[in-house]
Amino acid sequence: MKDKNLLIQNGVDLEKSLELFGDMEMYNESLGDFMSEIDNKLYKISHFKEMGDMHNYAILTHSLKTDAKYFGFVRLAELTYSHELQSKEKNIAFVNENYNNLIQEANRIKNLVKKYLISDTEEKSSINQTNNLCETVNSNIKSILVVDDSDIIKNFVKKIFVSDYHVLTANDGAEAINIIGQDSIYNIEAILLDLNMPNVDGFKVLDFMKEKDLFKRIPVSIITGNDNKEIDLNAFQYPIIDILKKPFGEEAVKNVVEKTINNQINF
Repeated sequence: MKDKNLLIQNGVDLEKSLELFGDMEMYNESLGDFMSEIDNKLYKISHFKEMGDMHNYAILTHSLKTDAKYFGFVRLAELTYSHELQSKEKNIAFVNENYNNLIQEANRIKNLVKKYLISDTEEKSSINQTNNLCETVNSNIKSILVVDDSDIIKNFVKKIFVSDYHVLTANDGAEAINIIGQDSIYNIEAILLDLNMPNVDGFKVLDFMKEKDLFKRIPVSIITGNDNKEIDLNAFQYPIIDILKKPFGEEAVKNVVEKTINNQINF
């Protein structure tokens, strides 16, 4: 049995995390998802820093901040939040001066989780690495599409609805548009769409759906952890059903999915 005291003694707010995950089994499974993508996420953060691309640097640090909040990594959440804010202000000097502190804390957490999970770490692989377009989908089964650059978010929703829906996932707006374009295959009942993603963001998906007049057929709710209220307000220009604020727990996502499928507009 894994020793949760190891996490608590190293500053992890496990009590707060379990309010979201519900139990240790879900928490531990999701930690495996965290480990499967952390190295790639840190590589991208480093890449955008070196390129001076503060827009995508902000998106990636925002994503890591959300992960840290989910798992109770308090110090990492604080550091990534400050980097997110400063990179949005194009404060490259701050990013350069404080980058090592961020990476040191991220590596501390990574090593802590490895120690906690012990042998489970290497066995975990991301469910989302499977190309959705290669999946065989029974057209009689209702589907939900979750669009988010975080495997943790996507897999969390998958685990919640595994008995009720076929949960499709997309890493960014481009993948989402590709899947939505084949709705006759996937029978999509609802979309949970993150707005803040690298490459093609959620607004491009909303624009595509507006252009193709798809909102009447496929209701959409927004996933957001963004502290920029202007971005959330811009989403109201589209006929979205509801907004799901990160970090969210099982009850919150179930409520929003039910509202979305039933087109119960919450505004």
